[in-house]
Amino acid sequence: MPNEAKSIIMELEHLSVDFPVKGALPFQKKRRVQAVTDVSLKIESGETFGIVGESGCGKSTIANAMVGMIRPTEGKVIFKGQDLFALERKLFKEARRDMQMIFQDPFSSLNPRFNVYQIISEPMLIRGKSTPEEMKERVIELLRLVGLSDKDLYRHPSDFSGGQRQRIGIARAISLNPDFLICDEPVSALDVSVHAQILNLLMELQEKLQMTYVFISHNLAVVKNLCDHMIVMYLGKVMESGSTKAIYKNPLHPYTNALLTAVLDVDIDNQKERVILEGDIPSPIDPPKGCRFYQRCPMAMMGCKSIAAPLIEVEPGHFVSCHKVNGFPEPYANEENTRPLDPENE
Repeated sequence: MPNEAKSIIMELEHLSVDFPVKGALPFQKKRRVQAVTDVSLKIESGETFGIVGESGCGKSTIANAMVGMIRPTEGKVIFKGQDLFALERKLFKEARRDMQMIFQDPFSSLNPRFNVYQIISEPMLIRGKSTPEEMKERVIELLRLVGLSDKDLYRHPSDFSGGQRQRIGIARAISLNPDFLICDEPVSALDVSVHAQILNLLMELQEKLQMTYVFISHNLAVVKNLCDHMIVMYLGKVMESGSTKAIYKNPLHPYTNALLTAVLDVDIDNQKERVILEGDIPSPIDPPKGCRFYQRCPMAMMGCKSIAAPLIEVEPGHFVSCHKVNGFPEPYANEENTRPLDPENE
């Protein structure tokens, strides 16, 4: 029998998030940082969805918008079929209980004045549907689930290692049995020796609790092994999206290809030639009018400076935003626009 289509748990429709920037002078024109621009995606229930890109590309901003921590400037965040920011306050708070977040730094995300019991039980205390006895029993259950002991119940975060603190953060995140969990670079602040332990724990919990993950990471090797689908972001826009298998097998955008050549590969017989990107990332306050990657792209053409590249499906489920791959739309497909760009003279 064919597999039933999975339901969509999270959907972004043309999401844009801007932040105001104060001017140096009182009457100076107000400017805005374009953190995320026109991002659309769908996440199926039960899958692991990856978001990758350089620092400052908008990964965490998207995550914060998904869980309602940041209100979009434009577009919609649709969770379980409901427009999150169109809900009444009571319904909004109820929807938020089904989504949680694991933060990058396990120390700064934990209150140093609270003991482990207070940290993990706080979400249950705020919800207000559990007795003290039920909360204590649940906290002990969660500690054992993440590989800690009930002996740790009244210790403080300073008594633990980085990996143990992250386990406490994970226990807090799953205390209300969420359906949707965002992992914002959950191992980047930890020692390499505990990376695999935390990642294995997250995968075990996903299988046991049937959660949907959004996994944000700089480590492309981890994304390859964990994620079902992914998007590649640059300066607030999606450069490439699709199934992880398709993107790793056939990276079409020059930026995606450059990222993948930087991944350490154990196959020494089939090493890829490293692509070195030159130049600096443009300012998100005044991003390029055309393709946002053109200033660093080794394949850039003249038209890339002024003509934005739409995200086009090049094969089933595989989308790319690149004029070199998709060609210029009419009436821009002329000799001038397709002429190679010389970065030294531009």
